[in-house]
Amino acid sequence: MKTQLQKARAGVVTPEMHTAAEGEPISAEDLCSLIARGRAVLPKNAVHDFASIKAIGEGLKTKVNANLGTSGECADMAAEEKKLAAALRAGADSIMDLSTGGDLDQLRWMFLKKSPVMLGTVPIYGLAAKMLRHGRPMHDITPEELFREIELQCSQGVDYITVHCGITTQSVQRLEHFKRIMPCVSRGGSMHMQWIRANGQENPLYQDFDALLDIAEKYDVTLSLGDGFRPGCIEDSLDGAQVEELMILAELAGRAFERGVQVMIEGPGHVPLNEIKTQIQLQKKLCRNAPFYILGPLPTDIAAGYDHITSSIGGAVAGAAGADFLCYVTPAEHLALPAEDDVYQGVMAARIAGHIADLSKGLPGAADKDRQMAHCRQTLDWEGMIKSALDPDLVRSRMQIAEDGRTCSMCGKLCAVKTSEETQALQAES
Repeated sequence: MKTQLQKARAGVVTPEMHTAAEGEPISAEDLCSLIARGRAVLPKNAVHDFASIKAIGEGLKTKVNANLGTSGECADMAAEEKKLAAALRAGADSIMDLSTGGDLDQLRWMFLKKSPVMLGTVPIYGLAAKMLRHGRPMHDITPEELFREIELQCSQGVDYITVHCGITTQSVQRLEHFKRIMPCVSRGGSMHMQWIRANGQENPLYQDFDALLDIAEKYDVTLSLGDGFRPGCIEDSLDGAQVEELMILAELAGRAFERGVQVMIEGPGHVPLNEIKTQIQLQKKLCRNAPFYILGPLPTDIAAGYDHITSSIGGAVAGAAGADFLCYVTPAEHLALPAEDDVYQGVMAARIAGHIADLSKGLPGAADKDRQMAHCRQTLDWEGMIKSALDPDLVRSRMQIAEDGRTCSMCGKLCAVKTSEETQALQAES
């Protein structure tokens, strides 16, 4: 069995590529070329069949992921099913199961069965949860257990996995020389950092990277190289720890590409607005234009409760600069496990950012609906406005028509569009 990357290199345009190219501004043949050069990925496990196959990368629409999953404090599968439905209703292109509480295998099967979009996981989360359940410290994990968990999840059908391979003995030691306010805010990154310190050994995912590639190649699972040292506050942005990890990820991305394993890079994090473009360009340069999966970014630290808005601002700037995949941030970020409405709001905010980015990139067809909306507004075509909107249900529920039956309740008889029409009519008469 060959991976999508290996087939693309051989010039084979697969059925999956044809499906993924539908609705995109490029052809299946163009997509095949991008995958062959490592500039796009098509996350689809060889043993996972699902309806909405999407590709991520250069020349494609900016995609949006929704993080779902339980915690040790809140493990309700029925609630997760509702959140999955909310994410899909809002238009998510991808789901990540980050569950750490309850029956993890059953939760994963539920997402695999009920989600029509690609599914990602962070395998070490599941393993760490099992360790805690058995009363074992996380640093007691053996390399064999880690790779066994990775293969288990890949064999179940997961399409892409986040792996924190850039947390190494060297990068952990050097972290001490960078005076960060928040040394490590990544759960997976902190687990690997603790393991290295407690065991005095190299991160198995870095030391035995070829073993990881064996598993990924076997199931055609896309590797999402996690940014364990991403900045957790804007003051820590773009420091030596973050850049050093990125350089390690660039090295590993090259090795994965040569092996025929699809790979994308994860990015920050908390980043001041004026640094976002620089960070995107740096990643693209170091990682040979591999797809960039952005966690936010959040350009301020003080908007708790509104971080979906903060993230949308950062995501739009990042997407316009070349980021390919936006991980949503919900209003519950930094506060609690997101609820159903939080998930919906998070996906919509990220979709807004992605669309703004696509407009800025000049993707063919990206402005079609904006143009359509403008024409509908000029003609006071309310049904047309609803259909053109990113969230038609919300627009319909909020719309209030004035007494004249034509204008909305905000301007009523003083509607500028209506007044302009009347002015044009007077000009025509004269």
